Amino acid sequence: MTYFLIFIFKIIEDALATLRLIVVSNGKKWLGAILQFFVTLIWILLTGTVLLGLNEDIGKGIALAFGAFFGSYLGSFIEEKIALGTNVFITSADINTADKIILKLKSEGFDFYKIKNDFNKVIICVIAPRKKRLIIKKIINNINKDITIFSEKIKLLN
Repeated sequence: MTYFLIFIFKIIEDALATLRLIVVSNGKKWLGAILQFFVTLIWILLTGTVLLGLNEDIGKGIALAFGAFFGSYLGSFIEEKIALGTNVFITSADINTADKIILKLKSEGFDFYKIKNDFNKVIICVIAPRKKRLIIKKIINNINKDITIFSEKIKLLN
Protein backbone atom coordinates (compact mmCIF):
# COMPACT_ATOMS: atom_id res chain seq x y z
CA MET A 1 0.00 0.00 0.00
CA THR A 2 2.91 2.37 0.75
CA TYR A 3 4.33 1.88 -2.74
CA PHE A 4 0.97 2.60 -4.30
CA LEU A 5 0.53 5.82 -2.29
CA ILE A 6 4.06 6.98 -3.16
CA PHE A 7 3.34 6.25 -6.82
CA ILE A 8 -0.01 8.13 -6.81
CA PHE A 9 1.26 11.16 -4.89
CA LYS A 10 4.32 11.46 -7.16
CA ILE A 11 2.02 11.41 -10.19
CA ILE A 12 -0.06 14.18 -8.63
CA GLU A 13 3.04 16.20 -7.71
CA ASP A 14 4.59 16.01 -11.18
CA ALA A 15 1.32 16.71 -12.96
CA LEU A 16 0.74 19.79 -10.79
CA ALA A 17 4.33 20.94 -11.33
CA THR A 18 3.90 20.68 -15.10
CA LEU A 19 0.64 22.61 -14.95
CA ARG A 20 2.29 25.26 -12.76
CA LEU A 21 4.95 25.89 -15.38
CA ILE A 22 2.30 26.22 -18.04
CA VAL A 23 0.06 28.63 -16.17
CA VAL A 24 3.01 30.81 -15.11
CA SER A 25 4.30 30.96 -18.70
CA ASN A 26 0.81 32.12 -19.70
CA GLY A 27 0.88 34.98 -17.19
CA LYS A 28 -1.25 33.42 -14.46
CA LYS A 29 1.17 34.10 -11.60
CA TRP A 30 -1.27 33.71 -8.69
CA LEU A 31 -2.53 30.37 -9.91
CA GLY A 32 1.09 29.29 -10.41
CA ALA A 33 1.92 30.29 -6.83
CA ILE A 34 -1.04 28.33 -5.47
CA LEU A 35 -0.05 25.27 -7.47
CA GLN A 36 3.55 25.62 -6.23
CA PHE A 37 2.31 25.58 -2.63
CA PHE A 38 0.66 22.20 -3.20
CA VAL A 39 3.60 20.84 -5.20
CA THR A 40 5.97 21.76 -2.36
CA LEU A 41 3.69 20.34 0.31
CA ILE A 42 3.39 17.02 -1.52
CA TRP A 43 7.13 16.99 -2.24
CA ILE A 44 8.08 17.49 1.41
CA LEU A 45 5.77 14.75 2.66
CA LEU A 46 6.63 12.39 -0.16
CA THR A 47 10.40 12.86 0.01
CA GLY A 48 10.41 12.37 3.77
CA THR A 49 8.44 9.14 3.38
CA VAL A 50 10.70 7.79 0.65
CA LEU A 51 14.04 8.75 2.17
CA LEU A 52 13.14 7.32 5.57
CA GLY A 53 14.47 3.79 5.39
CA LEU A 54 15.33 3.88 1.67
CA ASN A 55 18.43 1.73 2.26
CA GLU A 56 16.26 -1.07 3.65
CA ASP A 57 13.43 -0.66 1.13
CA ILE A 58 14.50 0.34 -2.40
CA GLY A 59 10.93 -0.27 -3.57
CA LYS A 60 10.00 3.19 -2.29
CA GLY A 61 12.53 4.74 -4.66
CA ILE A 62 11.28 2.65 -7.55
CA ALA A 63 7.67 3.61 -6.82
CA LEU A 64 8.76 7.27 -6.75
CA ALA A 65 10.56 6.93 -10.09
CA PHE A 66 7.57 5.28 -11.75
CA GLY A 67 5.31 7.96 -10.31
CA ALA A 68 7.60 10.64 -11.75
CA PHE A 69 7.47 8.93 -15.15
CA PHE A 70 3.67 8.72 -15.24
CA GLY A 71 3.22 12.14 -13.60
CA SER A 72 5.31 13.82 -16.25
CA TYR A 73 3.30 12.12 -18.97
CA LEU A 74 0.00 12.98 -17.31
CA GLY A 75 1.02 16.63 -16.91
CA SER A 76 1.90 16.84 -20.59
CA PHE A 77 -1.36 15.15 -21.56
CA ILE A 78 -3.41 17.56 -19.44
CA GLU A 79 -1.50 20.53 -20.84
CA GLU A 80 -2.24 19.40 -24.37
CA LYS A 81 -5.96 19.20 -23.57
CA ILE A 82 -6.05 22.60 -21.83
CA ALA A 83 -4.00 24.24 -24.63
CA LEU A 84 -3.55 27.61 -22.96
CA GLY A 85 -2.09 30.57 -24.78
CA THR A 86 -2.03 32.19 -28.17
CA ASN A 87 -0.08 30.92 -31.16
CA VAL A 88 0.86 32.23 -34.54
CA PHE A 89 0.37 29.68 -37.31
CA ILE A 90 2.48 30.33 -40.41
CA THR A 91 2.28 28.75 -43.83
CA SER A 92 3.40 29.63 -47.32
CA ALA A 93 1.61 28.83 -50.58
CA ASP A 94 1.32 29.89 -54.19
CA ILE A 95 -1.09 32.76 -54.82
CA ASN A 96 -4.08 30.61 -55.91
CA THR A 97 -3.79 28.22 -52.99
CA ALA A 98 -3.23 31.09 -50.56
CA ASP A 99 -6.39 32.82 -51.78
CA LYS A 100 -8.42 29.65 -51.13
CA ILE A 101 -6.93 29.32 -47.65
CA ILE A 102 -7.60 32.97 -46.89
CA LEU A 103 -11.24 32.73 -48.01
CA LYS A 104 -11.79 29.73 -45.76
CA LEU A 105 -10.02 31.38 -42.82
CA LYS A 106 -12.20 34.49 -43.28
CA SER A 107 -15.37 32.40 -43.38
CA GLU A 108 -14.34 30.71 -40.12
CA GLY A 109 -13.69 34.10 -38.47
CA PHE A 110 -9.90 33.90 -38.10
CA ASP A 111 -7.64 36.95 -38.11
CA PHE A 112 -4.65 36.63 -40.38
CA TYR A 113 -1.89 38.53 -42.12
CA LYS A 114 -1.05 38.01 -45.76
CA ILE A 115 2.49 38.78 -46.89
CA LYS A 116 3.53 38.48 -50.52
CA ASN A 117 7.16 37.74 -51.24
CA ASP A 118 9.27 38.07 -54.38
CA PHE A 119 8.87 34.40 -55.36
CA ASN A 120 5.14 34.44 -56.20
CA LYS A 121 4.42 32.96 -52.81
CA VAL A 122 2.16 34.24 -50.08
CA ILE A 123 2.98 33.84 -46.42
CA ILE A 124 -0.12 33.55 -44.25
CA CYS A 125 0.12 34.23 -40.52
CA VAL A 126 -2.88 33.35 -38.35
CA ILE A 127 -2.98 34.52 -34.75
CA ALA A 128 -5.38 32.39 -32.73
CA PRO A 129 -5.84 30.61 -29.43
CA ARG A 130 -3.81 27.43 -29.31
CA LYS A 131 -7.07 25.51 -28.81
CA LYS A 132 -7.95 26.33 -32.44
CA ARG A 133 -4.80 24.70 -33.87
CA LEU A 134 -6.58 21.59 -35.15
CA ILE A 135 -9.22 23.68 -36.92
CA ILE A 136 -6.55 25.79 -38.64
CA LYS A 137 -4.59 22.69 -39.60
CA LYS A 138 -7.74 21.09 -41.04
CA ILE A 139 -8.61 24.20 -43.07
CA ILE A 140 -5.15 24.37 -44.63
CA ASN A 141 -4.76 20.61 -45.15
CA ASN A 142 -8.19 20.34 -46.80
CA ILE A 143 -6.97 22.78 -49.43
CA ASN A 144 -3.46 21.35 -49.79
CA LYS A 145 -2.27 18.50 -47.58
CA ASP A 146 1.38 19.01 -48.57
CA ILE A 147 1.69 22.52 -47.13
CA THR A 148 3.94 22.89 -44.11
CA ILE A 149 2.43 24.73 -41.15
CA PHE A 150 4.56 26.24 -38.42
CA SER A 151 3.23 27.14 -35.02
CA GLU A 152 4.87 29.25 -32.36
CA LYS A 153 3.63 30.39 -28.99
CA ILE A 154 3.33 34.13 -28.75
CA LYS A 155 2.63 36.62 -26.02
CA LEU A 156 0.54 39.60 -26.98
CA LEU A 157 2.14 42.81 -25.75
CA ASN A 158 -0.86 45.11 -25.99
